[in-house]
Amino acid sequence: MGCGCGGITGGGGCGGGARPEIEVPAEAPLFEELPREVEPEIDEAAGEPSLIASSEQEWPRVRVNGVEIAAQAIARELQYHPAESRDEAVYLAVQALVLRELLQQRIGELGLVVQAASGESEEEAATRALIEREVPLPLADEATCRNYYSGNRSRFFSAPLLAARHILLACAADDVEARSLAREQALELLGQLQAAPQGFAELALRHSACPSKEQGGALGQISKGQTVPEFERQLFRLPAGLCQQPLESRYGYHLVFVDQRIDGEQLPYEAVAGSIRAELNQRVWQIGVSQYLQGLVGAANIEGIHLQGAETPLMQ
Repeated sequence: MGCGCGGITGGGGCGGGARPEIEVPAEAPLFEELPREVEPEIDEAAGEPSLIASSEQEWPRVRVNGVEIAAQAIARELQYHPAESRDEAVYLAVQALVLRELLQQRIGELGLVVQAASGESEEEAATRALIEREVPLPLADEATCRNYYSGNRSRFFSAPLLAARHILLACAADDVEARSLAREQALELLGQLQAAPQGFAELALRHSACPSKEQGGALGQISKGQTVPEFERQLFRLPAGLCQQPLESRYGYHLVFVDQRIDGEQLPYEAVAGSIRAELNQRVWQIGVSQYLQGLVGAANIEGIHLQGAETPLMQ
């Protein structure tokens, strides 16, 4: 069982990605969810639209300004939209194809012909040119970037570092009895360490389930993102010295001794200006393109799937 601590070389199987310099809240979904109920078939001879299918044996029949989305295209697109149910995956795939068709139709209306760059398809090049032409995207200026930095200074710190040792008393996350026994053992060993902290290495060698026991439980220098999240949250709150209670993670209970703590330092504006500008420009691009797509949806005749048009934009 991996301990998730990162070990002496940081390879203990804990995973965890690097913390982004700027945290951005998730945007609201662009389109409303397709109703799940089964709709009755409508006589197409009467000129009425056919509604999206809900049967697993059928593909929805969707038309965009009279152009039908081919079932084969939906089947190919499906692989790029994993979801909890087939209906949801089909809806996401069809939604993507509808937007793609709208963009291609607009490109055709404008007669855009673009030379593709290296590694870019003709369709991608034409779509890029369309967005550049029809979506005004103001760039973040120096004043805007500095205001963002001033209002979010707490986000711009160098990563703190810890040098720590631990003893892992391993147990399965779903084994209630084993968890209880491991906690009892952890409290017993903690009492021994409180009385004689110099015995940490010996107890680690005798009781720890982590390979770091061969180095007295030493984990080396740890930064954020090197441990499993539930262990990291507790670990980086600790002051130097012996932690006075066991720390619980999915791998069991940890007895921890922090040998050194180096807190993060405030990064100057100049060190993060580039990332702030890129992030703000990306936000503007996402909002601008989302609103542009809503405009295309609102102006189009889309049959067989329910999408939200520009009359009630979700992003301002």
